[in-house]
Amino acid sequence: MDFSNCAPSLGRYEFVIRRLHSLLGLVPVGGYLVFHLLMNGAILDGLPTYQRRVDAIQELGPSTLFLLEWPFIFLPILLHGLIGLAIVCRGKRNVATYPYLENIRYTLQRWTGVIAMIFIVCHVFHVHGWLRYDWWVNLVARPLGGKQFDPNNAFSAAAAIRASLWIGVFYAIGVLACVYHFANGLWTMGITWGVWTSPRAQRWANYPCLAFGLFLAIVGFGALYGMITV
Repeated sequence: MDFSNCAPSLGRYEFVIRRLHSLLGLVPVGGYLVFHLLMNGAILDGLPTYQRRVDAIQELGPSTLFLLEWPFIFLPILLHGLIGLAIVCRGKRNVATYPYLENIRYTLQRWTGVIAMIFIVCHVFHVHGWLRYDWWVNLVARPLGGKQFDPNNAFSAAAAIRASLWIGVFYAIGVLACVYHFANGLWTMGITWGVWTSPRAQRWANYPCLAFGLFLAIVGFGALYGMITV
């Protein structure tokens, strides 16, 4: 199915928009992904350690968290995701005709971006309920299965993931999609910004990006394993 007409053209600002999309994927979206996975990985050291990590963040206070979360995390993720969805919709999918490795990686980059976007939206609602207002939490989020995480009880995060086998599977797919999209995106970003332009440089760049992706995957699945078995 052709989705190329489902999204608006990026028009005369396409060059700038694509560069902004690429930059947001690294900072702050990619940086926050690394921080988030490493912080959740603390649960492998036990609930007390994980609780201390959560408490350290909560000590910033609700106003500071709001000023940090929306301008530097949520809005950049939304902007990066919306631009990415427009790029995906307007792209031509021809991996069946040209089943080359680079084309497969390009296709996976686009579709893991879609999966990651869906996962992040659902994950934020499942754990935090999107908004912190009491009326929203009590009347909308919790009745629909959201806002399952209580920062005063770190085990609530694990309990939310352990509630169903399908939730665990969904988180595993989401984490894998996010990790692949970021690690492979680092490689494509290097081409976009002219860091590695020659074929030889691009081949060598595969190795650090692959190693970084494997490291993040181990951390992410380690955190998920800790949530399930704690």
